[in-house]
Amino acid sequence: MFNPARLTIARQRRKLTKKALAEALRVDQKTVIRWEEGEAQPTDENVAALGKALEFPCEFFHGDEIDQPLSDAVSFRALTSMSARDRDAALAASSLAFLLSDWINTRFNIPAPDLVDFSNGVDPEAAAEMLRQKWGLGLKPIRNMVHLLEAKGVRVFSLAEDTRTLDAISMWRRDLPYIFLNTAKTAERSRFDAAHELGHLVLHKHGGPQGREAEDEANQFASCFLMPRAEIQARLPRVHTLQEIVEAKKYWRVSVGALNYRLHKLRITSEWQYRRFCIQSMERFSEAEPYPMQREVSTVWDQLLSALRREGIHKHTIADALAVPVSEIENLLFLLTNMQSIDGQGATPARSRARLRVIGQK
Repeated sequence: MFNPARLTIARQRRKLTKKALAEALRVDQKTVIRWEEGEAQPTDENVAALGKALEFPCEFFHGDEIDQPLSDAVSFRALTSMSARDRDAALAASSLAFLLSDWINTRFNIPAPDLVDFSNGVDPEAAAEMLRQKWGLGLKPIRNMVHLLEAKGVRVFSLAEDTRTLDAISMWRRDLPYIFLNTAKTAERSRFDAAHELGHLVLHKHGGPQGREAEDEANQFASCFLMPRAEIQARLPRVHTLQEIVEAKKYWRVSVGALNYRLHKLRITSEWQYRRFCIQSMERFSEAEPYPMQREVSTVWDQLLSALRREGIHKHTIADALAVPVSEIENLLFLLTNMQSIDGQGATPARSRARLRVIGQK
């Protein structure tokens, strides 16, 4: 039977209102509302028109129920400046990621989650230090955040949304943690976003602070997780020039802005120095990042897609199995893996020292 929830997901992925979809179909808006609320069944001709207007296979609308994350259970950054359409499109993308994730889980053994629940009010900086200790990371810079998250069982996807108001989102679903990164951001920004969302996953799993307070806590966690207090104080006990920060950012693999802010919060630099470095950074680099780092990519997806490719399974096969557009598969993995591994043209495996479990097919 026709699944009304899937119509909502497809419409939201195309950032269309019910009115706009009705106009595209040349039907009354109330008709679309009744379809989405399950009060009426569209005809086969209607479904064909929906598929054409929304660029989704007709089979998609007849599939089983799809988990849909609730907006208040998802960590949204920059929520105040985000439009409802961008928010709903991101949530709909999450639902499609659940479909892909479930399909993968029936074929491979993915690392199980190994996170800690700090939602009982643990200080964000203490939580970051304890998690580093649990994972045996010491105080040195984290080589690759995406690899680390995957090794600890976090499902990492891309948010290939054409918007600057959405940095990243995270959520728990059936005791599995998910993080979606906006890969249109700089590599340094995306890396901080990954640590920020990890903060949400461990600090706010069972609720807690909301809005600005929750974002501040996740920022504090990310800052400490990427730049531990003791190591920063040992390597940069004093800072006199912006160039010192520019050189040090290469070691910590963070942005100049993030390191400048961390130094100020640790009282290594004064308020006056912090503001002066902010102004100088803007004058010298504008929104660019000096010594830009290489974007972090996934090692799990490279292994999965390579294994599938050896069986003759490529992106079109996956899209057909899930009854979704190929573009949606590409969007979920955009810049996280070598796209050739999806196309089936051969791929160069990502170089990684992440201690991932061997992925074995079921």
